[in-house]
Formats: sequence, C-alpha cells, structure tokens
Amino acid sequence: MAKRTQKTGITARFGARYGVSVRRNAGKALTKKKAKYTCPVCQYQKVTFQSVGIWACKKCGHTFAGGAWEPYTRASEANSKITRRSIEGATTADMAFIAQQAAMDYERSNADEEE
Repeated sequence: MAKRTQKTGITARFGARYGVSVRRNAGKALTKKKAKYTCPVCQYQKVTFQSVGIWACKKCGHTFAGGAWEPYTRASEANSKITRRSIEGATTADMAFIAQQAAMDYERSNADEEE
C-alpha cells in the first residue's frame, strides 16, 4: 500500500504533532531564517542569522540589526527610503506616498513568493 502523506521540509522533525497549519507557518519562518541574504556592504550572498534580530556577513564581518526571521523587513525598507527622500528634500506628502508605495510593493513581492 502506498504512503498517503509524507513529512516534508524543515518541519519534518515535528512529525504529526502541532497540526498542519502550524507546521506550515513554522516552515515558512524557518526557511526565511536559514536562507542566505545579500550583504549591504560587500554585496555577496553571505549574510546569515546570528541571534534574534542580529545578522552578520560571513565574508566581510559586517553585523547589523534586522528582523527576527529575515534581515530586511518592510519597515526597514520603507524607513530607509523615507530617510533618503527627506535628505534629498522631498515634502511630507511625497514621503507618505513613497512609504505607502513601498508597503504595497512589499506585499506584492510576498504574494508572488508564496505562489
């Protein structure tokens, strides 16, 4: 008789415990945490997780703060764009529009990644 279900991915260690939706959400978070990201300094894909909110590049040694599961969050991207625009001399309305656009772009990219 063929196997009807199988344990997959990083959550295989949980077995049949905790329910499928909890394991699925945990799998997404753990996959993000274990992935390698691009370093903002040396541009190599060597940034790894150190501890909650702390990320470090294995190549150049640059350490920086980020999110709990991924180094670049929607808030950090929006804040960096707003800061850059305010330095360049954009108005408050422009900065609010840019922040809204950044949030929408981030949500679209997350939706595309899930599909």
